[in-house]
Amino acid sequence: QVQLVESGGGLVQAGGSLRLSCEVGTIFYNRAMGWYRQPPGKPRDLVATHLRGGGEPHYADSVKGRFTISRVISENMVYLQMNDLKPEDTADYYCNSVPPLDAYWGQGTQVTVSS
Repeated sequence: QVQLVESGGGLVQAGGSLRLSCEVGTIFYNRAMGWYRQPPGKPRDLVATHLRGGGEPHYADSVKGRFTISRVISENMVYLQMNDLKPEDTADYYCNSVPPLDAYWGQGTQVTVSS
């Protein structure tokens, strides 16, 4: 059973917006969830965290004020609203728990921001 399915990536001009979606399997029900990204030739980093029990989401400094993570438990979905996109946001984006369950990485969704 596939546990993480990301979608919503694409090609966008700088300053544009995208909304990423992640369908989350039941194994993640009680876990904090996050969005990670991996730019070409670089390691994968956590950019946004949604806490399972409430509290303010956490963001990497590079996306703070531009990205918003949200979660709809009843729909088994996690979202990442990305505004004011910059070329340096170009990466493959993945969702997973925080900390991640390495056995369950999905295929990711590619975001390309043109200048």
